[in-house]
Amino acid sequence: MEILQKDDGKKGIFFIEQDGNILAEMTYVWAGEKIIIDHTEVSEVLGGKGIGKQLVHRAVEFAREKHIKILPLCPFAKAVLNKVSEYHDVVL
Repeated sequence: MEILQKDDGKKGIFFIEQDGNILAEMTYVWAGEKIIIDHTEVSEVLGGKGIGKQLVHRAVEFAREKHIKILPLCPFAKAVLNKVSEYHDVVL
């Protein structure tokens, strides 16, 4: 499944869409040279497939591409980012 992204310069979303429905999403807002992840949600249809972790991984890739940091306010994203030591370079 492809993780898509929309970003308007103030806020953004990483998401998976199928048949016009968003089945998984992780939202963020820009704050200077960082993004603040504030929400992650995965539909029951995709539950148990590691989709939430894939969304976090995509956010890490984005942060590295843009040379920015991530401040995770979302408990799920925070747990994943803190648990995976390879992600610590982008976490505030």
